[in-house]
Amino acid sequence: MTSLALITGASGGIGRAMAAYHAAKGGDLIIAARRQPELDSLKTELEARHDVSVTTVACDLGTSEGVTTLIAAVADAPIDILVNNAGFGGHGAFLDRALGDDFAMVDLNVKAVMALCHAVAPGMVSRGGGRILNVGSTAGMMPGPLQATYFATKAFVQSFSQALDEELRAKGVTVTVLAPGYVETGFSGRADLDDTPLTKSGKTPESVAKVGYDAMMDGKLVVVNEPLLSVLTGWVVPLLPRRSVLRLVRGMQTKG
Repeated sequence: MTSLALITGASGGIGRAMAAYHAAKGGDLIIAARRQPELDSLKTELEARHDVSVTTVACDLGTSEGVTTLIAAVADAPIDILVNNAGFGGHGAFLDRALGDDFAMVDLNVKAVMALCHAVAPGMVSRGGGRILNVGSTAGMMPGPLQATYFATKAFVQSFSQALDEELRAKGVTVTVLAPGYVETGFSGRADLDDTPLTKSGKTPESVAKVGYDAMMDGKLVVVNEPLLSVLTGWVVPLLPRRSVLRLVRGMQTKG
């Protein structure tokens, strides 16, 4: 039996790879992103290759109007899987950044995730099951000087998702956090992180999407895509002095 997945930020990167992986398993899709042409291209590709049904919703989830548009579009859809992937970051000292840009980051990385979970999860509960994957980051496991707001939004995703899983698991709905390290997508360009040590090497969107999707289907709580990163973020970073962590993270995000 096919399952219906709603994936945000599906026009590129992890979201696009996640949509392709789900379609390859025979699942139907609702894909959302800002750019209609990219959504249409992905729809054509996946429907032809995998004989699945793909619905597109062009919307900007960084705005209340965009969130309302998507929620209205999926109101009657029996969604089995929700992947909250849309998000963005921004490099620079907090006082040097436009406050409106950071507020926009909170709107997309935090408020949209909350809104979609609140809108979609009740239907999953009423049908007796569902899977939610919220795409976080290893950035959510430490403070991030020079990306203070982005790291903080991903810390929210970590905390919120785990608490929501505890509330919903007994009702048949699981919530998984995917916390990757650097991924080779358009993220670094938009976040102005090119030429920093953080972006010297990264994993492909396809490999990260597979790790996250499989962990979600297994009902895991938190998954880091790289074993070494999992050890570092789970066991080493928490034991280091806070000042050392702050200096380390700042150095990784300082342009050479």
